[in-house]
Amino acid sequence: MADGVQLPGAQAPFAVTDADRAAIAAAIDETEAVELALALGNIPSPAGHEFEAGNFVYDWMAREGFNPRKVGATPQRNNIIGTYGGAGEGKNLLFTAHLDTEAPTWNPDLDAYKYRAETLANPEWEKCWLEDGVLYGYPIANDRGPMTCFLIAAKALKTAGYDLAGKLYLTACPGEIGPEPIEEHRGVDYMGKDIGAHYLFHHGGVAPDYAIAAEGCDYGLTWVGCGYAVFRIRLWGEGVFTPLLSQPETSADHPNPIYRLGALTDAIHEWSRRYEAESAYESAGGVALPKAQIASVRGGIPYAFGAGTELVNLYLEVGLNPRQRIAEVQHSLERMARAAGVGEVDIEPVVVRHGFEADAAEVAPLVGAVDAATRLSLGHPVQRAAPVYSSMWRDHNVFNMQRIPAITTGFKRWRPSPKDLTDSALVYALTALAVCGRADNVAAKAHRAPVYGDNPFGND
Repeated sequence: MADGVQLPGAQAPFAVTDADRAAIAAAIDETEAVELALALGNIPSPAGHEFEAGNFVYDWMAREGFNPRKVGATPQRNNIIGTYGGAGEGKNLLFTAHLDTEAPTWNPDLDAYKYRAETLANPEWEKCWLEDGVLYGYPIANDRGPMTCFLIAAKALKTAGYDLAGKLYLTACPGEIGPEPIEEHRGVDYMGKDIGAHYLFHHGGVAPDYAIAAEGCDYGLTWVGCGYAVFRIRLWGEGVFTPLLSQPETSADHPNPIYRLGALTDAIHEWSRRYEAESAYESAGGVALPKAQIASVRGGIPYAFGAGTELVNLYLEVGLNPRQRIAEVQHSLERMARAAGVGEVDIEPVVVRHGFEADAAEVAPLVGAVDAATRLSLGHPVQRAAPVYSSMWRDHNVFNMQRIPAITTGFKRWRPSPKDLTDSALVYALTALAVCGRADNVAAKAHRAPVYGDNPFGND
């Protein structure tokens, strides 16, 4: 990359060779990878309904000898955990990907207020297929395609006879996309991240030295992750019986707070522009560009008309870079509301998830392993992922939060090909070998992977 990012000392714990590449690549079957991705991707799994997809992964792991178990906050939303290796003194590596896929709620009474009919009719929400050499379907892009890649990677290591010294954890989690409990949509049925990788870490019997959130990154990597908050901004007014209403000259003087939404949204828009410019963050591990956007508006009761409403709510989503804290954003929004002069307003964060970032020195061996794997598999150094991939929540945040050095990396995000599946599986397999080491050749640690200058990102 041309941005000059460098990470001194990025060196894999164990060496991987051309011979390793050849042996593992020979054990990866493209047809099998495509069939697994399509089978897994075609199981409907919107947030809250991951049960069947989780069972599919569990059964696959059981057939392939990865000793799976289920760990769930609820019986219907399990984390699936398989293991391989652990016969020696290597480092432990955890792969994770999420079972849920972005989708409408499929509740017509809710979706009618968010989506066009043609958007709801898009088959890619829950169907996946191979056409003209590329894979279609949102579930494969996010995130069961990358999940397929590390499952196939683990099978390839096993098939090629690579027993690992360190332990390899293979995990499939619910709830990474969401939802979040807000207002009357409360309780465990609306929990997302709390019952996924976060729950797995605390209750799943895992002890990783490093972690990889397998998601589409166009083969780049980042150890930066943004968090987010949802602020409820309540604008208060007065309900006046419509026949008694005296229309004021300006909307700013109207007793119904809905009439002041224009001024408030204009103020939020200007605040968002400043916030995004001021919140940009860059480190060796990635560029974070947090954004803000109004997600929802609620005010009044449509069938109980007659006196307007006393209250209207805006729900503002705000990204948080790894260094930002919720209080500073709260203070900034309160200043914005006071300056806007829109009347009585109160602001409260109803969801808060801070962003996180791995320590560069601690994550360096993992980055070195991915770099060595990428060079052998794809013929070029690993690149730092595009800013969009470090400007969102991904579950590497969970592990960096818990002081486990973690990155996110994976195949071509949009319209991957069958070759992308096998290429990514090979990168994951070689990464695992470079981190965990081979059980029957722990002395390989003495033959450390070469350090390609001070820069695994190819910015020579």
